[in-house]
Amino acid sequence: MGIDRSSYSPSVQRKIVYAGAAHGSFEQGRQSLQELAEVTVSAKQVERLTRQVGGERVAERDGEVAAFQQLPLADKHQTPASVTSPDVAVIQVDGGRLQIFERGAAAAPATDEEPAVASGRERGRHWREDKAALLLTVDSQVSATDPCPEIPETFVDPTRILKLAREIHAVSAGQDGVAEPANEAPAEAAGTEEVRYQPPVIVTRQVVASRLRWPNFAPLVAQAARQAGLLGASRQAFVGDGSDNNWAIWRRFFGSWTPIIDFIHVLSYVFAAATAGRKFAEGWPVYERWIAWLWQGQAEGIIAELAQRQAELGAPEPADGESSPRRLVAEALTYLQNHKDKMRYDAYRRQGLPITSSHMESLMKQINQRVKGTEKFWCEEGAEAILQLRADLLSDHRPLDEFWKRRQARETGQRRYRKAA
Repeated sequence: MGIDRSSYSPSVQRKIVYAGAAHGSFEQGRQSLQELAEVTVSAKQVERLTRQVGGERVAERDGEVAAFQQLPLADKHQTPASVTSPDVAVIQVDGGRLQIFERGAAAAPATDEEPAVASGRERGRHWREDKAALLLTVDSQVSATDPCPEIPETFVDPTRILKLAREIHAVSAGQDGVAEPANEAPAEAAGTEEVRYQPPVIVTRQVVASRLRWPNFAPLVAQAARQAGLLGASRQAFVGDGSDNNWAIWRRFFGSWTPIIDFIHVLSYVFAAATAGRKFAEGWPVYERWIAWLWQGQAEGIIAELAQRQAELGAPEPADGESSPRRLVAEALTYLQNHKDKMRYDAYRRQGLPITSSHMESLMKQINQRVKGTEKFWCEEGAEAILQLRADLLSDHRPLDEFWKRRQARETGQRRYRKAA
């Protein structure tokens, strides 16, 4: 059910929708409108107008994607003549979680693609997956040699790496003989300077977000990339973690782009396998050797030693838990074997391409701030509307500005004419 638009001027409607999409809840949006804009509305009114306008943006987006789908195959992979392409383009893709609850309807059954029960704290039949893509233009230079051949100290800091690996992978201190490292940082040699890696500088970013299934989400990303001129960039990179869904999008629309698997995710597998079944003092030197190889793009050496380690431990047994040494080693071996062609990190640095998806991780946190919470439940229509608006707000080119102009023109019948020369 919509609201009476005549109750609010276009400028007030714009403020209401911004507050509804930018704040952590509709109630927080209501409070900000009252305090900062002296606009008095109820949280329900904020919700209704936000959902209504978000639905209009979804309809616009779907229309653009439908037109894209009708293009000849060759045109789908070419930048429009009116669009200027950047030198370097990067696409990063990931999935998040939110809760879907349709009132008066039974919960939709879980599928392999949309598991109802997520890992960690996200347990419950209402959790579903949302998707997001980050379309970047970046500034970087091509180098004849690796600009950072030595691995930075941050990746061989025991305390930091253990914490980082815990956040991503099934490994924790005290499990399977892995001891907590000392709190003291290792002493640095006098006169040495920490090696620093300088990633490409972001110039612009555009966000795509949706609750659509992965096969339907892929054209959204492809259409946005085409419209932004990214298909004509001289250097192109597609970055993601090991999820098959990410690489299905790459194969379908971006197969000519350089595929790069996020270095941090690989690091977590390497650390888990290096310390699996070993005391920390024994496993850490193995990790240091392996991560130095990985930084230099030599995944084959790690794979060879992992295969030997698995032969020593044996294949995983059905009763093995997720943190058992056999399972951790087997998972790391499979992961590196499946994605070794995406781990040429020395070559990526020479090409001025990113090696991590850290900006994507940051984006997912920004999206989650609005849609994710143990007490936040969305219907499908409302989730899609808020995800679209959230993506609009997080995009540098401010698509909502043009949307409000189009919307006002439709409601008033006014058209914007160009002045004659």
